[in-house]
Amino acid sequence: MPYSRSLLGCLADFARNRPESAALVMGGDRVSNAELCAMTMSAYNGLTALQLPADARVALHAAKTPRTVALIVACLLARRPFMLPSTELGLTALEELLRKADCTDVLTAEPGADFGGLRVHKIDTATVPPDGDLAGLDDITGPDVSPDATSFIFTTSGSTGLPKVVPLSFQAVERFTEWAITKFRLRPGTVVLNYAPFNFDLCLLDLRATFKAGGTAVLVEPERATNGKHLAELIRTESVEVVQSVPMLYRLLADAHDGEPFETVKHVIVTGDKMPAKLLPELPKLFPNARYYNLYGATETNDSFIHEITGDPTAADPLPIGRPLPGVDALVLDADGEVADGPATGELLVSTPFQTAGYAVGGSADKFVERDGGRVYFRSGDLVHRDAEGVFTLVGRTDSQVKVRGVRVNLEEIEQVLLRHERIAGAAVVAVPDDVAGLVIHAVVVRRDPAEPLGVLALRQFCRERLARAALPSTIRVVDDPLPTTPTGKTDRKAVIRDLLNGS
Repeated sequence: MPYSRSLLGCLADFARNRPESAALVMGGDRVSNAELCAMTMSAYNGLTALQLPADARVALHAAKTPRTVALIVACLLARRPFMLPSTELGLTALEELLRKADCTDVLTAEPGADFGGLRVHKIDTATVPPDGDLAGLDDITGPDVSPDATSFIFTTSGSTGLPKVVPLSFQAVERFTEWAITKFRLRPGTVVLNYAPFNFDLCLLDLRATFKAGGTAVLVEPERATNGKHLAELIRTESVEVVQSVPMLYRLLADAHDGEPFETVKHVIVTGDKMPAKLLPELPKLFPNARYYNLYGATETNDSFIHEITGDPTAADPLPIGRPLPGVDALVLDADGEVADGPATGELLVSTPFQTAGYAVGGSADKFVERDGGRVYFRSGDLVHRDAEGVFTLVGRTDSQVKVRGVRVNLEEIEQVLLRHERIAGAAVVAVPDDVAGLVIHAVVVRRDPAEPLGVLALRQFCRERLARAALPSTIRVVDDPLPTTPTGKTDRKAVIRDLLNGS
């Protein structure tokens, strides 16, 4: 990928040629291309003044604000590898993650951010008028970076505070953004809704591809992300053209729909979770002028499959994930671990031009495997069916992982967290279908001593300190009798749902 097409080079070009065009919109704030570059340079100067060791990794406080965007770009300019952990991790989990990823410092652009005893640096992103002089930005967007160098670091959606650390190279990011720009016809002035948190890989399209194309990213404020009426007003007011989100957004829009369609939307992208069949027919009513896509991928590989939804939206249930993106190769492993040809059901292995080279800290050997002359594939853990036409459909998981609002959650890991509590002798965690969230997590715990109180509020706090928000059980039921088991002695989760949660 020619470096002249890099995100940094494009930002400088648009700041020079389209200085007044909006790069970011959030709430009442509109940040122009020139202002974003000025904020970025301010953050870059602050970052440079820290004089951190050249190879030091940092963690960025991923608060969803334009200031954080400027700080992210400043880290790219400085060639500073940075990690974007979830803002919803408890402090204990965050500390463990930083130790695991060897991050010595935390950077934040937000005043008053509290990180306990961690070493935190507040970086100023004050908007200074650039006076038309962007030479400083030009000087540090030269071709002096290896395509394989780490651009930044995502983390997987770990539920115990110890997610996997996933570095992405400059080359992988540039390849993906070029694909997204072409596929969804992003151009200067294209308005793209950003619903996902900054630590989600969805932001590679929402933000990176949008900025690279010269478009405008409209950021949904986290505190208003579940307000369907606000979301509808935002899409209309800003004339949004591209919407990418987990199904929850579309459910909120459908529930709040006043009959007036979103005429400006041209591309609707469903990703991160299974789309409920009864929600599909709502899409043409909401977005009559749009094309609809089901997009599939993992943090480790980025997007790897796409399916355009055409004709009767209810004809296919479940909705296919479609065919591999250009340059992506997919294999299906049968029950014996052999590669299956033709129509088959089994575990999906995928290799993409956008994927990580492996986890930064251990755990890669069983997830990244070499096949077919040295090409590296990611073992997704997803069960898929490939039909005679080469179309793939997701049918389940090979393990106990599920997705809640687009976040991968491991039910067994949540159980292990609960079992760390000194007053809990047993725990069962299950995921139950829900019309809005797709799945909702419920927990049943067995009290170690029935004579000792075990309050649900205290258990919730215990979980908040150790789990990401998506992994927090919606309900926790405390019981004294042993959990039901199968004939093999394992917890009978179906019985937990039937007898304990439903109260029958």
